[in-house]
Amino acid sequence: METIRILMGRLREYRRASLLTPLFIVGEVALECLLPLIMATLVDRLGGEDLGPVLRIGLALVAMAMASLACGVLAARFSATAAAGLAKNLRQDLFFRVQGFSFKDIDSFSTSSLVTRMTTDVTNVQNAFGMLIRVAVRVPLMVVFAVIMTLRISWRMSLIFLGMLPFLVVILVVVIAVVFPIFRRVFKKYDALNNSVQENVSAIRVVKSFVTEDYERERFAAASQDLRADFAKAEKILALNNPVMMFFIFAAIMMVDFIGARMIVASGGTELTTGALSALITYGIQILTAMLMLAFIFVMTTMAAESANRIAEVLTHSASLTSPEGGAREVANGEVRFEGVSFKYSDDAEEDALRGIDLVVPSGSTLGVVGGTGASKTTLIQLVSRLYDATSGTVRVGGRDVRDYDLESLRDAVSVVLQKNVLFSGTIKENLRWGDPTATDEELVRACELAQADEFIRAFPDGYDTMIERGGTNVSGGQKQRLCIARALLKRPRVLILDDSTSAVDTRTDALIRRAFATEIPGTTTIIIAQRLSSVRDADQIIVMEDGRIKERGTHEELMAAGGEYREIYESQNQTTESGVA
Repeated sequence: METIRILMGRLREYRRASLLTPLFIVGEVALECLLPLIMATLVDRLGGEDLGPVLRIGLALVAMAMASLACGVLAARFSATAAAGLAKNLRQDLFFRVQGFSFKDIDSFSTSSLVTRMTTDVTNVQNAFGMLIRVAVRVPLMVVFAVIMTLRISWRMSLIFLGMLPFLVVILVVVIAVVFPIFRRVFKKYDALNNSVQENVSAIRVVKSFVTEDYERERFAAASQDLRADFAKAEKILALNNPVMMFFIFAAIMMVDFIGARMIVASGGTELTTGALSALITYGIQILTAMLMLAFIFVMTTMAAESANRIAEVLTHSASLTSPEGGAREVANGEVRFEGVSFKYSDDAEEDALRGIDLVVPSGSTLGVVGGTGASKTTLIQLVSRLYDATSGTVRVGGRDVRDYDLESLRDAVSVVLQKNVLFSGTIKENLRWGDPTATDEELVRACELAQADEFIRAFPDGYDTMIERGGTNVSGGQKQRLCIARALLKRPRVLILDDSTSAVDTRTDALIRRAFATEIPGTTTIIIAQRLSSVRDADQIIVMEDGRIKERGTHEELMAAGGEYREIYESQNQTTESGVA
């Protein structure tokens, strides 16, 4: 019931359409149930010589049929509007909810699962809701009205239809009990299939470079076959439903025909007329057909129920990172301070990703972060912009705990160019204005000059109006990095974090970017994560990380004099460079 309440709360402006649908269904059903009764009167009058009553009854039948048709058309129109509107609002609310999720929240659902919930699951709910507000109202009304009419005509004959109903209900219950667990399993396999597609498409260049197309085809075929097997199993069970239902329908009609004909002959038409028998058959077909429709509804709602639960799970999920009520909106300066910080990605993780981090980065200074793969360098800087919260200890920016800031204000003050640079479909200008929607063309150009991007942008035929394809596939890795840096600079941040963001540019361009930072934004605190030590050599402070801990810290000269891991990395890189030159 809670799931239903959550989903129905998303009707909003389409609530009127969803309420009008059942009203017109009531009108349609009432008229449909009156038609056989009037038709029976017409049949009984056909034996007379006076055609006046026949014509009047015929005109009444036509008028009622047209009114029933009008009610049906309006019900269909409003139900389509309500169902499509509910789907639109659900997708919108799901998307907005996901936008407020932290990395931890997204990881808990998985990207592919969220995509499935916004597409397949919402479509299932849309179809089920459209059917429910029409058929779920129509079926019980049809059964009740038809039963009343059969009782009015002949209570003995009505017992035939009433006796069939328990058998039909039992069949429905058994089918649902067997099929529901299968559908629940199917949706999890949908997530796995979507994940395979998403992973393959996003990494298609890697797939082709390693010539693993055949392996990917086999993997996808296996996932698709697994999904097909479950669907086929469910459909085989559902396929038995219709023949069994039809058996009872035809059996009931045959019994009514046989017993009714004997009653007419035996009583000479006094106990049961020919018209009444035809009406009984019609009402019987209406009752049993309604039960067949009910079976279809149950199948659809069985599928939709699991989809609805999955949607509600996202809509009711409380984001692990939220802005505090009355959170600070002003970041005083760019000082970054870690005080006894430890962190792990999940509560059940065996080990901390970060342990005992104590670090002070004065405002306006530059911090270099180096270390091997898996040293948790990226994890460290993600705590600064509060993409994750520290498990223990405190992270401060501008003298305040990051948890005391309004999230939007904090992230406006802390610009992060992540390891995976992302550009969006649109022009270069549109991508740059993600940093500042109000930026002038001159400000865009200046940011690109600082990021060493202006030269290659002007080389494009359309310059700053050049269209960027989805994911930035029509620019090189180095160009993409520089555009992302320029975008971050447009935010005029207190803290600028570069997560290996110049790895795809040459050393000269890297040096020019760092020099521009020093001269153009001297008050901005800069944190640079780099594999190439030349990128951090001039930093005011350098830390070497290993297994989530700070192993060494100091300036370039101090670390070289200490003769630790930093010096080993430096000498290794220089030897590699010298051998390459030789």
